Amino acid sequence: MKIKTLPLISGAILLLSFTLTSCLKDEVDVKKIHYTGEEFAVLQNYLNLPGERESYQVTLPDHMRDMGMAVPQINDARATLGRVLFYDKQLSRNNAVSCASCHHQELAFSDDKAKSEGFDGELTLRNSLALASVANFESSYGGGDSFFGQRSFFFWDERAHTIAEQSTLTIQDDIEMGMDLDVLAAKLVDVPYYPILFQKAFGDEVITKDRVLQAVQEFVNSFVSTNSRFDKGMSVHRNAFSDFNNFSPAENLGKTLFISNCSSCHSSDMSRVVEAIANNGLDMEYDDPGVASITYNEWDEGKFKVPFLRNIALTAPYMHDGRFATLRDVVEHYNSGVKNHPNLDFRLKNTSGLNQPKRLNLNEEEKDALVAFLGTLTDNQFIDDRRFADPFK
Repeated sequence: MKIKTLPLISGAILLLSFTLTSCLKDEVDVKKIHYTGEEFAVLQNYLNLPGERESYQVTLPDHMRDMGMAVPQINDARATLGRVLFYDKQLSRNNAVSCASCHHQELAFSDDKAKSEGFDGELTLRNSLALASVANFESSYGGGDSFFGQRSFFFWDERAHTIAEQSTLTIQDDIEMGMDLDVLAAKLVDVPYYPILFQKAFGDEVITKDRVLQAVQEFVNSFVSTNSRFDKGMSVHRNAFSDFNNFSPAENLGKTLFISNCSSCHSSDMSRVVEAIANNGLDMEYDDPGVASITYNEWDEGKFKVPFLRNIALTAPYMHDGRFATLRDVVEHYNSGVKNHPNLDFRLKNTSGLNQPKRLNLNEEEKDALVAFLGTLTDNQFIDDRRFADPFK
């Protein structure tokens, strides 16, 4: 008796064909259309933006998630608009400077000058803080004043509590950009690419100062720098206290010295703030009173923001006034140069009861090792990331 196998074979082939077709369909890269042909043509006259919008979504490494750090929620369309605004010199009164004029991507969004040059050539009052020195401003404090650390605010005196507030003060500052935000909103209406970008970001073409600030905040809040050699070591060891196998002996020595002498303010994990502001003994008398210029409290004289140290090797010169040209100069200050100011932070005081500033007494090898360790905090992938680059042609 013959068994009819042909229908069975045909059915198997059909099933296999359907399965393979389904797999192939799953692997097809479906491109989203974010702009019409006409819109993209307008953008291409001025901007090097891709037709398929860049993703600004953030991923945090395990060692940061273990600390309870939250991943920021980024709107890609608004971050794209924020990128254009960040680099656009039309945000200044005379079209001379942009946000990026004082915050360069290759320098972790800092400046290489002690004081930056404003829209009319006048110098800023303080050194430009790096915007990519931390994992992320909204997630870096671990949820507020808690076990995970303190909130980190903006400017050397921390007078701004959000990126939008920082941007407001910077854009309208008489030295930096000198632009009234209400005037700016009206000015941008006549720029061909902005109605398109605002429509994509907010659902209509209306341009307001609040939307400008929200878009800039979205872009800056996506500056997540977590791919340094230090992060790679942390991903393996999950804490900073053991030697990292991807570090040299000098770098591991420097890490040990840093944890012993510096982490009580800057933290050992480089992702949270242990101390928000402090007087670090730069002077006995301060021309710039620091936080006291905001609080009018004499006990705040000479206190400034304790900065995050990610990408610190890229952000010279150092301190609020850019007085130190190199990291070696900074190390030498803490080694032998701390002044005994009345407001000097207690962690920088001698513990012997002599009421004198602390001296680290590091030898030359140890100073070099500390500088070598600080170099491991550089995230080269971030500073080369095209998503954060100047979009203008």
